[in-house]
Amino acid sequence: MNLYRGLGKFEWGMASIGAGLCLFVMMMITVISVFGRYVLQTDLVPGAYNIIERVVFPLLIFWALPLAHREGVFPKLEILADALPFAARKLLALFVIAIELAIFLLLTWYVGKFAWAGFASARTMQIGSDYYPLWPLLMMVPLAFGLMIIEMIATLIRDGRALARGREDDAANGHAPTG
Repeated sequence: MNLYRGLGKFEWGMASIGAGLCLFVMMMITVISVFGRYVLQTDLVPGAYNIIERVVFPLLIFWALPLAHREGVFPKLEILADALPFAARKLLALFVIAIELAIFLLLTWYVGKFAWAGFASARTMQIGSDYYPLWPLLMMVPLAFGLMIIEMIATLIRDGRALARGREDDAANGHAPTG
């Protein structure tokens, strides 16, 4: 589980430091652009909208996704699952995570192909009057999805083990183990 903890720290770094910096950069670009436009009557950050729309905001989203999935902050419909007995609840959770895993494997495959094609063709994007390579941004999407797939596999294993034992794994749910 040391690899899993290491991935958790990496995901935390991507989300807190990487996505936090992206949010700060978005704020600074916006403030500087507005100041330049309305006070100095000039464009201080050429292509500010493109920088935010095509670089900073996607990085913010895809760097935060793996940690959001790990922490379980995605919207869920838990009313039905909470009313079920333990075994049925775990079977439903295993079924849902298996479907989610299949979807994300398919998404990762196609996004990975798209990212590789962008790298191979040296795809660029225009920001202001210059063109910049797009492949570093494109590579972040399969990386984020890959981290989410690892988390889903770990969840499948944890929930499968809990179902096999026939009891809740309190440590996995953040509760202190009971005697």
